[in-house]
Amino acid sequence: MRTRNKLRRPPTLHFNAGSRCSLSFVVRELEQVEEDNKPKNFLTRTAINPRKEMEDSQYFYPGRIWLDTDGNPILAHGGGILYVESSGAYYWYGKHKGGPTYNAHENGDAWIHIIGVSCYSSKDLWTWKNEGIVLAGEETNETHDLYKSNVLERPKVIYNEKTGKYVMWMHVDDANYTKASVVVAVSSSPIGPSEYLFSKQPHGYDSRDMTIFKDDDDVAYLIYSSEDNSELHIGIGRLSDDYLNITHMMRKILVGKHREAPAIFKHQGAYYMITLGCTGWAPNSALSYAAESILGPWETLENPCVGGNEWNSAELSDSRYVWLPLAVGGGADHPLENNFGFPLWSRVSNYWHKRWRLPDGWKGM
Repeated sequence: MRTRNKLRRPPTLHFNAGSRCSLSFVVRELEQVEEDNKPKNFLTRTAINPRKEMEDSQYFYPGRIWLDTDGNPILAHGGGILYVESSGAYYWYGKHKGGPTYNAHENGDAWIHIIGVSCYSSKDLWTWKNEGIVLAGEETNETHDLYKSNVLERPKVIYNEKTGKYVMWMHVDDANYTKASVVVAVSSSPIGPSEYLFSKQPHGYDSRDMTIFKDDDDVAYLIYSSEDNSELHIGIGRLSDDYLNITHMMRKILVGKHREAPAIFKHQGAYYMITLGCTGWAPNSALSYAAESILGPWETLENPCVGGNEWNSAELSDSRYVWLPLAVGGGADHPLENNFGFPLWSRVSNYWHKRWRLPDGWKGM
C-alpha cells in the first residue's frame, strides 16, 4: 500500500489533453454561477449568440444552441480542442453534422452522412469563427474510409514540434460498425486542409471510442475501447515520434469493465481519466480514475458528473454541447473497489450549472 499522500487541495485545474493546451481556471472564482442539482429540460431553443451585445455575453449556457461568428450553429460534434501558442488561438475540431438524419427503421440507430471534420477558432473559448472543413468526406469512392455512408467519430488533433505538422486521429467504421479502425490525417496548418493517410486497427485489435493524449514530454498515446468495448487499451510504445503511427506494444486496462469514451488529463503530476458506460447513445453514469503513470495501474474513484445527454436522435444536427467547469480537489466520496480504505486521490467534480463564465482576465496558458 502506498503511504505517500495524494490528497491535493488546490482549486485550480491544469488540463493538458492532446496538446500543451492548459485550460486553467479557478473554480471558486466562476462569476455568477447558477446551479441546479439536476438539469431540468434544458433543451431550450435560445441561442448563445456572439454577434449580439447581451448582458449575458461570455456566459456558457450548457445545452443551448451555440452560434458561430457568422450566426450559424456550431457543427463540431464529438470533437477536441487544440491550443496553438504561436497564434494564441484555440481550435475546435469535430464531426460536421449539417446534413439530414437517417434511420434504418423506427427504432433503429440514427446516422448522418459523412460531410467531414469541421474546424472553428477562438481566442476566448466563447466566440468561435468557422474555419471550414479541414478533412472532407468522400462522395463517390465507396471503398474509401471516409465514404459518405460510413461512420466518422471523435476527431482529435495534436501538434508535432519536430515535424511542424498537425496530426489528426479519429474513429472510422462501416455502417454496421464492423471495421472498428482509426484513421490518420496530417496538415501543415491548424485550419487544414488535412491529407488522409491511412486506416488501421491498432495492435491488431478493434478500435471504437478513442482519444489521443500528448504528455508534458511531448510523448503521445492512443487510448481506445476494444474487444467489443469490454476494455480500454493504452499504447505502451506510444505513438511514433512523428505521431503518424502506433508502436507495437500495448497495455490493457479496465478489462471486463465495458467502458468507452475515454478522456484523459494531467493535474499536478497525476493522470486522471473519465469514461462512460456502454449504452450506445443513451445516458449512463460516468466514472473517474487516477494513476501515477498513464500506463497504470488505474484506480477507480467515483462518478464526477451531474449533467445531461444532449444527443438528439431525431435531428442529429441539433445535438447540443454541454460545457461545464471541471474541478480537482478534496477527498473521494467512495472507497476503492475491494478495499476498505478510501483513496488518497483528489476528487474530480463536474457539477451542473445553468450558466457560468470564466473569470475576467482568465488566460488559457
